[in-house]
Amino acid sequence: MPIRLVWKQLWRHKLRFLLTVASLSVAIFLLCILRSLVVTLDAGVRASTTHRLIVQSAVSLFVNLPEAYESKIRQVDGVDTCAKMQWFGGYYKEQANFFAQFAIDPESWLACYPEVEILEGSLKTFLTSRQHCLVGIRTAEKYGFQVGQTVPITGTIFPRVDQKPWEFVIAGIYRATSPNVDNANLLFHFDRLRETLLSKEATGPPGSGVFVVRCRPDSDPVQVMADIDALFAGGPQRVQATPEGEFQAQFVTMVGNVPFFVSSIGGGVLAAIVLAVLNTMLMYGREQTRDVGILKSLGFNDRIVFAVLLSQSMILCLAGGAIGIGLAVVTATPMQNLLGTAFPNYQVSEQVLGSAVLLTFGIGLFAGLMPALSASRLKVIDTLRRGI
Repeated sequence: MPIRLVWKQLWRHKLRFLLTVASLSVAIFLLCILRSLVVTLDAGVRASTTHRLIVQSAVSLFVNLPEAYESKIRQVDGVDTCAKMQWFGGYYKEQANFFAQFAIDPESWLACYPEVEILEGSLKTFLTSRQHCLVGIRTAEKYGFQVGQTVPITGTIFPRVDQKPWEFVIAGIYRATSPNVDNANLLFHFDRLRETLLSKEATGPPGSGVFVVRCRPDSDPVQVMADIDALFAGGPQRVQATPEGEFQAQFVTMVGNVPFFVSSIGGGVLAAIVLAVLNTMLMYGREQTRDVGILKSLGFNDRIVFAVLLSQSMILCLAGGAIGIGLAVVTATPMQNLLGTAFPNYQVSEQVLGSAVLLTFGIGLFAGLMPALSASRLKVIDTLRRGI
């Protein structure tokens, strides 16, 4: 196949070629981003373990539960451990610097989440000192936090009476191997939060936002959930125990049907770029009618003509697809920082990249197939007549 001819035909209209490649690059880049958002939303649900439950108020997630519930939950048959977890809702230095902070029971919470590992610092220091905290690797990298550094956090839900920020000393930097735990959190002692509220040094709602429950491997999580719900059916606060996956899914539904919305946009982008590339290839095929006749008169058969036109489409699409995929990979970290807590585990996965590569090939084949077939079926006399 005359490769030089393929390239010469593509480069005959430089501006058209460059604009089509640029359009395809932007489309593939957007499709990678949109697909990554959907994968990120689903990752927490799919990675959830059935033996980890979340107990929340049956009224609303924003209604705290009494701390005394913890000891009662521990006594339910099938429960291995239980940990309090309270959303803190503060910010670092200024409101734009927002990341999630949680007050937890250190030992029991870490027992519930064995996928959390300490990369730097001392876990022992965190466990024994209520002034210390753990910080996720993403937040540490974003703000340049180091072990031993004091981090001021201004409370919004739990503001200090003296209007000063809360101060936490970083005992360690953690990383979670599961998307169920955000690598951007700051974790500190629940006991410190409680004692500060009791001493009137800060104000805020008492109790625990949720309880994290880890069931024994030999237990039936469905029965454990039913027993926990029944235990508090008479109040003072009714509870709702849910599997971790279902709890994660709540946050997706809070902002509407995001996967459908994002997929719809992606479908529109895909349809537009397929039509644009198809139109470009039809123009290339029409303009090369006389050239096809010359090739056939020189002895090139229909297969060669077909390959020439199809190769133009494939080169055009692969060039645009490669640039788009490259942009998605290069911008993954900036996008992760930009999306912040909305999509805390955003990443462009191998699954997304593989789909983008297959999609690029598919567009190339689809857009090039029609003009390539039309050109290969033309007769020499007809091509020369049309080219006059």
